[in-house]
Amino acid sequence: MEKKSYIFSEISYKILKKKILNIVQVKNENIFHEWFKFDYKIDKSNEKFLTNLIVNNKYNIDFYSELQLQLYFINPLLHKIYFYGENYREWFQEEISAVINNNKIKGVLDFMVASGIDEPEKPYFFIQEFKKSAPIPKHPRGQLLAQMAVAIENNKTINIRGAYNIGRFWFFIILEKIEDLNKYQYHESESFDVLKINDLKKIFKILKAVKHKYCK
Repeated sequence: MEKKSYIFSEISYKILKKKILNIVQVKNENIFHEWFKFDYKIDKSNEKFLTNLIVNNKYNIDFYSELQLQLYFINPLLHKIYFYGENYREWFQEEISAVINNNKIKGVLDFMVASGIDEPEKPYFFIQEFKKSAPIPKHPRGQLLAQMAVAIENNKTINIRGAYNIGRFWFFIILEKIEDLNKYQYHESESFDVLKINDLKKIFKILKAVKHKYCK
């Protein structure tokens, strides 16, 4: 059978579900308890940074282009998390690919944390941004899940974590592969509003948990 090819930017959730993966949503958030309860104390300097991030962006974030959102808000936040360690680092605009159910899936990522120093090896975490500049805007969930499925395939593992954002709102995702059924299921968190300091603190702690608990 001839392989069909898809690139991430073309994949909506509908395409992912109907043509690529046997995937369903688990409609509860219990799986996030262990991840989100990570005990991390935000010190005064980080609290000041987060407060200033809100102050500097609160009146403009809903109107930012993709590039502006990256430069003014997302990148400063990610650099403050500092996704660098002995055997992992952050990666922007890298390409990954895999064959899943006879479908060739590939594309360039917005952001991932992965092992490797000179080139990415094992992905641990993804962030997919909403692209206002796209001619036909797509919800970022489908694209993110496709990237995570590719990582599961390449990592030879059964789960992976990620997040997507739509402007000020962030959502976290866990994707699991049920190998004996050749089926995937995903869990989606509640939304977090980055313009609310308590929500932004939670996002900060959740991202710190990725760094300290899951980059192994």
